[in-house]
Amino acid sequence: MNVRLDPLLADDREQFIKDNQEAFNYGALQEFGHRDDHFEEDEQIISRETIEQSIDNGEAYRIMLDGSPVGGVIIKVEGEKGDLEILFTSPKEHSKGVGYTAWCEIEKLHPEVKVWETVTPYFEQRNIHFYVNRCGFHIVEFFNSHHPDPNDSEVENVNSDEQFPDGMFRFEKRI
Repeated sequence: MNVRLDPLLADDREQFIKDNQEAFNYGALQEFGHRDDHFEEDEQIISRETIEQSIDNGEAYRIMLDGSPVGGVIIKVEGEKGDLEILFTSPKEHSKGVGYTAWCEIEKLHPEVKVWETVTPYFEQRNIHFYVNRCGFHIVEFFNSHHPDPNDSEVENVNSDEQFPDGMFRFEKRI
Protein backbone atom coordinates (compact mmCIF):
# COMPACT_ATOMS: atom_id res chain seq x y z
CA MET A 1 0.00 0.00 0.00
CA ASN A 2 1.48 3.32 -1.10
CA VAL A 3 0.36 5.69 1.70
CA ARG A 4 2.27 8.84 2.53
CA LEU A 5 1.70 12.05 4.47
CA ASP A 6 2.13 15.31 2.57
CA PRO A 7 2.14 18.65 4.41
CA LEU A 8 -1.14 20.46 3.85
CA LEU A 9 -0.79 23.12 1.15
CA ALA A 10 -2.56 26.47 1.45
CA ASP A 11 -4.50 25.91 -1.79
CA ASP A 12 -5.82 22.56 -0.47
CA ARG A 13 -7.02 23.93 2.89
CA GLU A 14 -10.67 24.43 1.84
CA GLN A 15 -10.99 20.93 0.37
CA PHE A 16 -9.25 19.46 3.43
CA ILE A 17 -11.88 21.08 5.68
CA LYS A 18 -14.75 19.82 3.49
CA ASP A 19 -13.31 16.29 3.34
CA ASN A 20 -12.83 16.30 7.11
CA GLN A 21 -16.43 17.35 7.74
CA GLU A 22 -17.73 14.74 5.29
CA ALA A 23 -15.81 11.97 7.04
CA PHE A 24 -16.94 13.01 10.53
CA ASN A 25 -20.57 13.45 9.44
CA TYR A 26 -20.49 9.98 7.88
CA GLY A 27 -19.74 8.42 11.29
CA ALA A 28 -22.54 10.33 12.99
CA LEU A 29 -25.06 9.49 10.28
CA GLN A 30 -24.07 5.82 10.46
CA GLU A 31 -24.78 5.85 14.20
CA PHE A 32 -27.75 8.19 14.49
CA GLY A 33 -29.23 8.53 11.02
CA HIS A 34 -30.78 11.84 10.12
CA ARG A 35 -32.11 12.40 13.65
CA ASP A 36 -28.61 13.33 14.83
CA ASP A 37 -28.33 16.47 16.96
CA HIS A 38 -24.62 16.36 17.79
CA PHE A 39 -23.65 19.10 15.36
CA GLU A 40 -21.34 21.99 16.26
CA GLU A 41 -22.62 24.32 13.53
CA ASP A 42 -24.42 24.29 10.20
CA GLU A 43 -25.16 20.59 10.52
CA GLN A 44 -21.48 19.70 10.87
CA ILE A 45 -20.19 17.33 13.58
CA ILE A 46 -16.96 19.28 13.56
CA SER A 47 -17.07 22.98 12.84
CA ARG A 48 -14.94 24.87 10.36
CA GLU A 49 -13.62 26.93 13.29
CA THR A 50 -12.49 23.82 15.19
CA ILE A 51 -10.69 22.44 12.13
CA GLU A 52 -9.09 25.78 11.32
CA GLN A 53 -7.86 26.22 14.90
CA SER A 54 -6.33 22.75 14.77
CA ILE A 55 -4.63 23.47 11.43
CA ASP A 56 -3.33 26.83 12.62
CA ASN A 57 -1.99 25.47 15.92
CA GLY A 58 -0.59 22.16 14.74
CA GLU A 59 0.91 20.20 11.87
CA ALA A 60 -1.57 19.29 9.13
CA TYR A 61 -0.98 16.58 6.55
CA ARG A 62 -2.88 15.11 3.66
CA ILE A 63 -3.10 11.32 3.67
CA MET A 64 -2.20 10.31 0.13
CA LEU A 65 -2.93 6.90 -1.39
CA ASP A 66 -1.20 6.23 -4.70
CA GLY A 67 -0.82 10.00 -5.18
CA SER A 68 -4.45 10.93 -4.46
CA PRO A 69 -5.76 12.60 -1.28
CA VAL A 70 -7.89 10.20 0.76
CA GLY A 71 -7.84 11.82 4.20
CA GLY A 72 -5.96 14.01 6.57
CA VAL A 73 -4.35 14.32 9.95
CA ILE A 74 -3.58 17.15 12.31
CA ILE A 75 -1.17 16.68 15.19
CA LYS A 76 0.38 18.90 17.81
CA VAL A 77 3.75 17.96 19.28
CA GLU A 78 5.40 19.50 22.34
CA GLY A 79 8.55 17.67 23.34
CA GLU A 80 7.73 14.09 24.26
CA LYS A 81 3.95 14.66 24.17
CA GLY A 82 1.86 14.42 21.02
CA ASP A 83 -1.80 15.21 20.51
CA LEU A 84 -3.67 13.62 17.65
CA GLU A 85 -6.14 16.44 17.02
CA ILE A 86 -7.82 15.01 13.91
CA LEU A 87 -7.40 11.91 11.77
CA PHE A 88 -9.85 11.08 9.01
CA THR A 89 -10.07 9.00 5.88
CA SER A 90 -12.64 9.12 3.13
CA PRO A 91 -15.51 6.72 3.90
CA LYS A 92 -14.68 5.03 0.56
CA GLU A 93 -11.31 4.04 2.04
CA HIS A 94 -12.53 2.67 5.37
CA SER A 95 -11.36 -0.80 6.42
CA LYS A 96 -8.52 -0.88 3.89
CA GLY A 97 -5.64 -0.14 6.28
CA VAL A 98 -5.12 3.45 5.09
CA GLY A 99 -5.72 5.03 8.51
CA TYR A 100 -3.46 2.55 10.27
CA THR A 101 -0.68 3.03 7.73
CA ALA A 102 -1.04 6.81 8.11
CA TRP A 103 -0.81 6.45 11.91
CA CYS A 104 2.42 4.45 11.54
CA GLU A 105 3.81 7.28 9.39
CA ILE A 106 2.91 9.80 12.11
CA GLU A 107 4.85 7.80 14.68
CA LYS A 108 7.85 7.71 12.31
CA LEU A 109 7.64 11.50 11.82
CA HIS A 110 7.97 12.09 15.56
CA PRO A 111 10.08 9.39 17.22
CA GLU A 112 10.70 11.80 20.12
CA VAL A 113 7.07 11.49 21.23
CA LYS A 114 6.68 9.11 24.17
CA VAL A 115 2.96 9.70 24.86
CA TRP A 116 0.29 10.27 22.22
CA GLU A 117 -3.19 11.40 23.23
CA THR A 118 -6.54 11.77 21.44
CA VAL A 119 -10.28 11.82 22.18
CA THR A 120 -13.37 10.50 20.44
CA PRO A 121 -17.10 10.48 21.21
CA TYR A 122 -18.54 7.40 22.90
CA PHE A 123 -20.65 6.51 19.83
CA GLU A 124 -17.73 6.29 17.40
CA GLN A 125 -17.24 2.53 17.68
CA ARG A 126 -15.10 2.46 14.54
CA ASN A 127 -12.75 5.01 16.12
CA ILE A 128 -12.62 3.17 19.42
CA HIS A 129 -11.77 -0.08 17.62
CA PHE A 130 -9.19 1.72 15.47
CA TYR A 131 -7.37 3.44 18.34
CA VAL A 132 -7.45 0.53 20.80
CA ASN A 133 -7.23 -2.59 18.65
CA ARG A 134 -5.26 -1.33 15.66
CA CYS A 135 -3.02 1.48 16.92
CA GLY A 136 -2.34 0.37 20.50
CA PHE A 137 -3.97 3.22 22.42
CA HIS A 138 -5.61 2.67 25.81
CA ILE A 139 -8.75 4.31 27.12
CA VAL A 140 -7.60 6.28 30.14
CA GLU A 141 -10.52 8.57 30.89
CA PHE A 142 -14.22 8.97 30.17
CA PHE A 143 -15.48 12.54 30.11
CA ASN A 144 -19.18 12.97 30.89
CA SER A 145 -21.54 15.14 32.91
CA HIS A 146 -20.11 13.71 36.16
CA HIS A 147 -16.50 14.00 35.02
CA PRO A 148 -16.09 16.94 32.61
CA ASP A 149 -13.05 17.46 30.44
CA PRO A 150 -10.92 20.07 32.23
CA ASN A 151 -9.54 21.19 28.86
CA ASP A 152 -12.98 21.84 27.36
CA SER A 153 -12.98 25.54 26.63
CA GLU A 154 -15.43 28.13 25.46
CA VAL A 155 -12.90 29.09 22.78
CA GLU A 156 -14.33 26.34 20.61
CA ASN A 157 -17.84 27.79 21.10
CA VAL A 158 -19.16 24.37 22.01
CA ASN A 159 -19.36 22.48 25.26
CA SER A 160 -18.60 18.82 24.58
CA ASP A 161 -21.05 17.86 27.34
CA GLU A 162 -23.81 19.53 25.34
CA GLN A 163 -22.66 18.23 21.96
CA PHE A 164 -21.85 14.71 23.20
CA PRO A 165 -24.04 14.28 26.30
CA ASP A 166 -23.14 10.59 26.56
CA GLY A 167 -19.45 11.40 26.82
CA MET A 168 -16.04 11.31 25.21
CA PHE A 169 -13.21 8.83 25.66
CA ARG A 170 -9.63 10.02 26.13
CA PHE A 171 -6.95 7.67 24.79
CA GLU A 172 -3.23 7.46 25.41
CA LYS A 173 -0.51 5.53 23.70
CA ARG A 174 2.78 5.24 25.56
CA ILE A 175 5.79 4.35 23.47
